[in-house]
Amino acid sequence: MDLNLALLNDKPTTITVSSRADEKSFYKAWERSNRLSLMFMRMNIANNIKSIIPQTESAREYLKFVEKRFRSADKSLVGTLMAELTTMKLDRSRSMQNHIIEMTNIAARLQSLGMKVDDSFLVQFILNSLPPEYGPFQINYNTIKDKWNVSEFSSILT
Repeated sequence: MDLNLALLNDKPTTITVSSRADEKSFYKAWERSNRLSLMFMRMNIANNIKSIIPQTESAREYLKFVEKRFRSADKSLVGTLMAELTTMKLDRSRSMQNHIIEMTNIAARLQSLGMKVDDSFLVQFILNSLPPEYGPFQINYNTIKDKWNVSEFSSILT
């Protein structure tokens, strides 16, 4: 059974007495696919999200509503992650290695949302997040010609 039949095909015309056997078969398969797809989506979407999605009898429409809703959520998440990345500071509650890993993970999440953070920008964000006692290190980094990637930067700092 093709569960995605209702997601890939428009709703077929209603069957009539004069409909051919293959049309009747396709209509029944589409109806079953639509019903099961809707049930599956409604069962797996969190209740707080379900309440903001309009009721529809088409799995394809339901999926479009979900996509539309989360497109705007992705935009706000990008803003939140960018703010977190640019304002993050190293505090002594975690190691330097964990701090760099956390910042790298935020950059990876941004990339998965379509916002590429260049390696040299990430190194600069990490530099900016360091406390004042790393001032001499920052001056040294800024005076050398070479640009380090995050791995090189991490190995030097840790």
